[in-house]
Parts: sequence; C-alpha cells; structure tokens
Amino acid sequence: LLSLLPLSPAVLPLLVSTVLCLGCTMLHAAPLPEFSGDQDFQQFLQKDLEYIRKIKGDVAQVQELDACFSQIRDGLQIYHGHLALLLQLLPTHSSQVDALRLDVSNLSTNIQQQMEDLGLNTVTYPKAEGQGTLPSLSSDFDRQASGFIIPANFKRFLETSLRALRHLTLV
Repeated sequence: LLSLLPLSPAVLPLLVSTVLCLGCTMLHAAPLPEFSGDQDFQQFLQKDLEYIRKIKGDVAQVQELDACFSQIRDGLQIYHGHLALLLQLLPTHSSQVDALRLDVSNLSTNIQQQMEDLGLNTVTYPKAEGQGTLPSLSSDFDRQASGFIIPANFKRFLETSLRALRHLTLV
C-alpha cells in the first residue's frame, strides 16, 4: 500500500508512527471479555485492590512523614534564631543557652539527614528580607517578656514535635 503513494523519505516515519499509534488506540478501546464469573479473575482483582490500597496508604504515610519532618526542621531553625536573642537577654545563663542552641542545631541536622536518607523533600528556602534579624527590645518589660515567652513557646513546640514523632512511630 505504501509503495503506491508517492512519499518523501521524511514523511514515511511520521506515517508509520501514526499508523502504530492508531493501532494501539484501537486496542485500548476494545472491550474487555467478561470475567465476572471466573473465580481466579476475582481473586486477581481482589489482590490488585489490596496492593492499590497498600500503596495509597504508603504514599499518605510518606507525605505525612515529609510534612512532619519539614515542620519540625523549619521550627528548629526559627527557634535557633530566637535562642540567639535569648542568649542576649540572659547572659548569666549563656552556657545553658549555648548548649541548647547546639542541641537544636544537632537535632535539625539529624532530621535533615533522615529526610535525605528517606528521599524526602529537603528544599531549604532562602530567608526573606528581614527574617533572621533579631528584634531590638527597647524596654525592660520587652526583655523580661521575651525571656519568658521564648522558652515557654519553645517548650510547647518541642512537646508538639515529640507527640508528632510518637504518632509517626505508631503509623
């Protein structure tokens, strides 16, 4: 049939690929034979459905793990900066605050490494303008309040992070 048509060599591959695509499309459009009474086929379908449900659950678990680790890592980075402010506010406790900053940095690094090992999203976004700069606390009240609020909020953050990680171990 192709020998009857006057075709240039450049058009021939396009024509062949078009014919093959049409053939594949027709095969996909063909109705499936009726297997509703076949017990083996029903078992096959049941196993496939189980696999799909398992894969769907695994994907949801990975997404939950990614979100949890990302939020904890981001929070640790924020509190690392807040602890620098706390270091200025509480110079008499500088050794404890420095040790806490080191622990926060180590935990953040461990989470980052775990995320990379699991193949999770590890994008680190650049800081927005003004983010990461410490606020100036002009009054004694601001300094005292910050000296109380930062550790209290950090403690709540760590408690929430611990609950989230415990939840992930149960899933």
